[in-house]
Amino acid sequence: MNTIDDKIVVKEYFNATGFDRWRRIYGDGEVNKVQLDIRTGHQQTVDTVLSWLEADGNLSGLSICDAGCGVGSLSIPLAKSGAKVFGSDISEKMVEEAKDRAKESLGNVDNLTFAAQDLEGLSGKYNTVICLDVLIHYPQDKAAQMIAHLASLAESRLILSFAPKTLCYSLLKKVGEFFPGPSKATRAYLHREADIIKILEDNGFSIQRNAMTSTRFYFSRLLEATRQ
Repeated sequence: MNTIDDKIVVKEYFNATGFDRWRRIYGDGEVNKVQLDIRTGHQQTVDTVLSWLEADGNLSGLSICDAGCGVGSLSIPLAKSGAKVFGSDISEKMVEEAKDRAKESLGNVDNLTFAAQDLEGLSGKYNTVICLDVLIHYPQDKAAQMIAHLASLAESRLILSFAPKTLCYSLLKKVGEFFPGPSKATRAYLHREADIIKILEDNGFSIQRNAMTSTRFYFSRLLEATRQ
């Protein structure tokens, strides 16, 4: 499967079967044990990013692009803290859900905008660009191109999360492939941390903070990089 096919599969998945599954995971309703574990892990990653930005003490008024925003799990609390947020996602259904959740949580605000758009189509300049749990859909040969594009949008900082390619996680991925199920219809790509850091450095960024979220079924390496 080539990259274009991957993108089409991801878009169709998150506008159909995947939308229903991940809307439940990213919500607060009843889910099964695996989905609850993933919900917990994802929220830990979101909370870590929020804690980093809040610790800097300048979140109010900061321009942020939440690339691959899903249902707004990060965009909404960022906007609530006063940041000017643009959230995008490849899935139209995810974006509509994010808009509904934002309206319910924030009402009508002018510092939060959502759009259905893939990463390659993003434009503009932002103080901070954040891309969480999206690299898992990109094969290694396209990750550098995608990260470089996101870096070109970031005036000061780029925050990425990815599933790290280690022996342990590679084995877990192999085991998971034996049980695909109807709701796991996209490929999952792991990435070596050294490769991601090299890509960031090649685009003029250096690592400032890092974290690791690891639960039974969710694992994500988080890197904050700033312009040198």
